[in-house]
Amino acid sequence: MPKVHIRTYGCQMNERDSEQVAQMFSEGGYTVTGDEADADAILINTCSVRDQAEQKALGKMGHMGSHRKQKPHVVYGFMGCMAQSRGPELFERIPHLDVVVGTQKYHKVFEYVDTVLKRRLERRMDELELSLQGENVCDVEEESGSQNTIRDHVPKEHQSTAFVSIMQGCNMRCSFCIVPDTRGKERGRPIPEIVEEVKSLVAHGVREVTLLGQIVNLYGRTEFDKIDGKSPFVQLLEAVHAIDGLERIRFTSPHPIGYRDDLVAAFTYLPKLCSHIHFPMQSGSDAILKRMRRPYKNAKFIEICEKMKAARPDLAITTDIIVGFPGETEEDFQATIDTVERLQFDNAFVFRYSKRKDTPAAEMEDQLPERVKEERNQRLLDVVNRLAKAKNQAAVGTRQQVLCEGTSKNNKETLSGRTPQNKILIFKGDPAKLTGQILDIDVKESTGFTLYGDVV
Repeated sequence: MPKVHIRTYGCQMNERDSEQVAQMFSEGGYTVTGDEADADAILINTCSVRDQAEQKALGKMGHMGSHRKQKPHVVYGFMGCMAQSRGPELFERIPHLDVVVGTQKYHKVFEYVDTVLKRRLERRMDELELSLQGENVCDVEEESGSQNTIRDHVPKEHQSTAFVSIMQGCNMRCSFCIVPDTRGKERGRPIPEIVEEVKSLVAHGVREVTLLGQIVNLYGRTEFDKIDGKSPFVQLLEAVHAIDGLERIRFTSPHPIGYRDDLVAAFTYLPKLCSHIHFPMQSGSDAILKRMRRPYKNAKFIEICEKMKAARPDLAITTDIIVGFPGETEEDFQATIDTVERLQFDNAFVFRYSKRKDTPAAEMEDQLPERVKEERNQRLLDVVNRLAKAKNQAAVGTRQQVLCEGTSKNNKETLSGRTPQNKILIFKGDPAKLTGQILDIDVKESTGFTLYGDVV
């Protein structure tokens, strides 16, 4: 039985795509292994949002080429966003690379890899080609309906949560972002198909799903009609909410454009919606938002956040922020800090701006030096961390409902779960009995970013 090793970099959508690929290999008779040295096929699912992610994937693939010394037949492949954006040039960077598959062809990965591997194992030395398309396979073409192929899951024992991909692509064209080029245009899956996928997950014990999309709240806007003033995304939320046995619904990541009153109102009558949204702000400066091609003003972002908190008073909001964007002045940066202080985010992912090829921002004047980016990054992190620690400390002494996800990653003697506000809470108990259960837990301690408590 051949073995495949899959390593994933990047976002939750990449994780979901990798799961789909793993399921196809399992159905094809492969064993998915966590040990790259034991694998007959090694795949990396790549991210292109930041240069650091690309360099990490390239470095790892280069290092893993050494396994071919012991196993000459090993097949190496890149999938995902970097594969999509760089395509054939990756074969020049990584001489031992065999397969490059873009974001709309995940459903073809097994076919390509399996063909290469079988031909090598059969040692058909009389054939010049080792794969479907000569020595290497490179498939980064668009494919209609590809959004509907991410639908299968790898069954896991005691699985309580799952990601569900509801759409692919993005039409927004932010000046710093390569995603529209790597993921293509917005394409949504039909609501009935998504509902059936969630029902199947619930039947296998899943209690919470996270709906995934590049801009999740714009789901279906180009394909499906509004009904009774409700967007396709709110219609989807209502349909998923009606599934018996499902306890919690999350979604990520929404965009201020399209975040309308029907979605705000949904938090008043859909109790399964968790009291947390990850809502990317990117900057608190109108001037920088304009340069970023983010078509909203800071006041609009604040207004949406305040409406959401009024609709769900216990709501936690986390965000993404870029510092050091081209042309960012000290005043622009201060506007970001002021907004963070005003909105009191529960946490934030702070990124130093990095150039991405073929994006307008990469060619802008007034690129900032790295020392300025780093200094602003640290100043903002200090603010974000202070607020996050205070929010967690305020939870000490309260009773929280936590969905137990199983043993903790860092300590197998403890269990881990999340509150409705998406805060991690560590506690003790029997994983066989408690995994998948929603528990009342008294919070006893906070170490800053993690809560600790006891099951009631």
